[in-house]
Amino acid sequence: MTKFSKKHKLAMGAYDATKSYPLKEAADIVKKITYTKFNASVDIDVRLGVDPKQANQMVRGVASLPHGIGKEVRVLVLANADKEADAKAAGADYFGLDDYISKIEKGWTDIDVIICTPDVMAKVGRLGRVLGPRGLMPNPKSGTVTTDIAKAVTEVKAGKIDFKVDKTGIIHTTIGKVGFTSEQLAENAAELIQVLSKLKPSSAKGTYFRSINLSSTMSPGVKIDKSSVAGI
Repeated sequence: MTKFSKKHKLAMGAYDATKSYPLKEAADIVKKITYTKFNASVDIDVRLGVDPKQANQMVRGVASLPHGIGKEVRVLVLANADKEADAKAAGADYFGLDDYISKIEKGWTDIDVIICTPDVMAKVGRLGRVLGPRGLMPNPKSGTVTTDIAKAVTEVKAGKIDFKVDKTGIIHTTIGKVGFTSEQLAENAAELIQVLSKLKPSSAKGTYFRSINLSSTMSPGVKIDKSSVAGI
């Protein structure tokens, strides 16, 4: 039998876990039932009516959250010397090429996002075994393989997130911190959901948005009433 901590029991008693709540109210509940001493992340889980095993039902994309995710994103730009000034001016934390490729090959992955130019992909491709499992491999679909380094870095720093449906058909990503206001969390969640709505595969049949849940790093999940989100 599972034993819950005192804080978890307090959280579970603060709302009705069987009920679905309007988006803003769900965000407010998550803030209230998070008892961590640190500024915990707030996550969203969206179960989609897709079969990820089918190539034409894979859902992947990017969303620019209006309030960011409340975290300093460490960005590495892998590019030739002529792009280093752009990377530095845009706020990249690290930039270079061969030296960083060598570091990554030795196991260094102390970054959150890697952006590179198309002309260096032959070299970056060697890092697939290190970067792939960590979700760090640059990809044109996520905008991390581009000739416009400055724009890519600026967008990532401002709150652009990359998401991909997992093998169970769920999109799981962070949309902010419990220190955000309920309005900020709700607006970030709504933006992600709007993007997901536009990415619905034409081959997906039946209900596309199966369920949406909001939670913090250490809190139980709160069900969101899908009818409270525009565009679903």
